[in-house]
Amino acid sequence: MPAPAGTFFDAMADGYDVLEPWYEHLYAVLHAVLRRELMPAAGRPRPRALDAGCGTGFQAAILAEMGYAVHGLDLSHRLLCGARARLDGAPLVQGDVEALPYGAGAFDAATCCGSTLSYVGDARRALSEIARVLRPGGRLLVECEGRWTLDLAWAWLSGLVGDPLGYELTPREVWRAAKTPRGRACRIRYPGYGTLRLFGMAELTRLLRAAGLEPVGAWGIHSMTNLVPSTVLHRPRLGRQMAALYRILCAVDRALAGRWPAARLANSLVLLALRRSP
Repeated sequence: MPAPAGTFFDAMADGYDVLEPWYEHLYAVLHAVLRRELMPAAGRPRPRALDAGCGTGFQAAILAEMGYAVHGLDLSHRLLCGARARLDGAPLVQGDVEALPYGAGAFDAATCCGSTLSYVGDARRALSEIARVLRPGGRLLVECEGRWTLDLAWAWLSGLVGDPLGYELTPREVWRAAKTPRGRACRIRYPGYGTLRLFGMAELTRLLRAAGLEPVGAWGIHSMTNLVPSTVLHRPRLGRQMAALYRILCAVDRALAGRWPAARLANSLVLLALRRSP
């Protein structure tokens, strides 16, 4: 992962755990999927799990509650300080997802969420590293930024009329991202979050399979909620009418999360993959 990413997340550490409406919905749906799909089998020795890009430990804490012996890794020293407070003695390492400091087959499950994959320099290498440290049959839950979203249309329209929605992008920048060839990484700026890599579901599936991971489940979060521009939802609270509309959209979004096309046209793509035998 590029060094500036660690500096960027260090700078935002103080407010990292303050969830805006956008993130409240994202983590509610994501964590429901995590609890359902990564539940360890009963009656076996205590399994081990890795939270790759753990931040302040949102996913790691849930894995620990589910019975895993949890390890966490993040590039940001200050986010790891928050994770240490939350996880009470779990082994945490400051390191790069593209070069994991663990042995092959060390874990039974892994998560890579919080858009970690959208910040790494080489997504293929990061996924190969996660696959390497998973045992055959181990499960990975990955969440990253989606490419084909209504939010790109909002950004384009906003740029056409002077950017009243605050995406800080010109229509040309949006169009260039939308036209990025399928074989090249698509990246775009987002206000307050730097430059993000956007993934299509087909691209993400190819990257997982190239790493030895077989996708077995897919969900999309923030597909229907994109009827409201994301910049409106990245704020501490919403007005009464907008909050009522957003609650309705969140309910529809949850209901459609695992269905096509919502699972492919969402801001956050979530895939469950199994580590194939070598």
